[in-house]
Amino acid sequence: MDGDNMVTGTMTLTDNETGKSIDLPVIGGSIGPRVIDIRKLYAQSGHFTYDPGFMATAACRSNITYIDGDEGILLYRGYPIAELANKSDFMEVAYLLLYGELPTAKEREKFVYDITHHTMVHEQLTTFFRGFRRDAHPMAIMCGVVGALSAFYHDSTDIHDPYQRMVASYRLIAKMPTIAAMAFKYSLGQPFIYPKNSLSYAENFLHMAFAVPCEEMKVSPTLARAMDRIFILHADHEQNASTATVRNAGSSGANPFACIAAGIASLWGPAHGGANEAVLKMLARIGDKKNIPEFISHVKNKNEHEIQYGFGHRVYKNYDPRARVLRDSCHEVLDELGIKNDPLLDLAMELEKISLDDDYFISRRLYPNVDFYSGIILKAMGFPTSMFTVLFAIARTVGWVAQWTEMIADPDSKLMRPRQLFTGSAERHYIPVEKRG
Repeated sequence: MDGDNMVTGTMTLTDNETGKSIDLPVIGGSIGPRVIDIRKLYAQSGHFTYDPGFMATAACRSNITYIDGDEGILLYRGYPIAELANKSDFMEVAYLLLYGELPTAKEREKFVYDITHHTMVHEQLTTFFRGFRRDAHPMAIMCGVVGALSAFYHDSTDIHDPYQRMVASYRLIAKMPTIAAMAFKYSLGQPFIYPKNSLSYAENFLHMAFAVPCEEMKVSPTLARAMDRIFILHADHEQNASTATVRNAGSSGANPFACIAAGIASLWGPAHGGANEAVLKMLARIGDKKNIPEFISHVKNKNEHEIQYGFGHRVYKNYDPRARVLRDSCHEVLDELGIKNDPLLDLAMELEKISLDDDYFISRRLYPNVDFYSGIILKAMGFPTSMFTVLFAIARTVGWVAQWTEMIADPDSKLMRPRQLFTGSAERHYIPVEKRG
């Protein structure tokens, strides 16, 4: 099926106070739950719906990514994530997310060429970094620098021009690794490394992040492959918080660079993209395998508000399919780097083992998610925890621009303006200060 929605039935809603009944269309997609079309609900009934966190609300229609959290399924344009992670590469997946189909050999060659030749940034942009403290969080730098791109690339900010939308999308995908590597180098006090067109997307990023001008560096194929796989697994994830933020900003007509900067800001939160950073901090707090039982007891105590990061997911109520892929990559990276007895890894594996055997986690279907393993891999590669969410942003930029482009072209798209259930004071009138009791 092509994924276009179609009316499949109606639902009758009766107001108990007035006895008035209205019929609401029920719409089915190509797969997944059907949705109740409530666009005319307020006009016909005078009622809004109440759904904190939009847990049961479809705010848009999309044919990019599908998730079945109960079954642990993630599909990009219909392709299972494990197949893409094991058989494809990030550039091919990026093309798939943007255009809906895997590229032919000729299409792939041109796409890779176009992205590769957009990786440099305007030289004046480098002066932006000097305005930040050296100890600034890299995500703070990313928010500022990516938002500033609209000041340098005026020729790709007309959202109504399909060609300019395409150029902006390519620029964002291409320049995000460069900006991320610059943020990393700035924090180290090292000179920026320019992109190399002879390297793949993942190789190029690792080279810009870890090379220095005074000596040659050859990027390990194993590490490049692991980095590429991390990019694939994080490329898109349906209507998550940062993607919804990009769509929200885009619905106002904001330029694409501003929209992606907004997505970066949303991604920064520890409940979203910052979770893999939180995993490492959590493991550091636990400190030793012997402390795991005590830590888990705190997690189980609802009055202590202790969170076990890296387990469970807002959507997945089964094993995160991305985590299965990264678990294998984790061991490949550690073997490549000769890390045999890493205390942090041993601690993480023991925490996983104990948690998966514990009825508390089993009954709540709290399984390891992608953040649990990605943090361990990135730490082993040499990235500080402050860079983890930045790497997430590199990958998710592809999904953001794909979702943003889809929203702009959707005739049903409207300025996002959620309603509210008001619980404040009813109308009242001003009382002069001398008359207030």
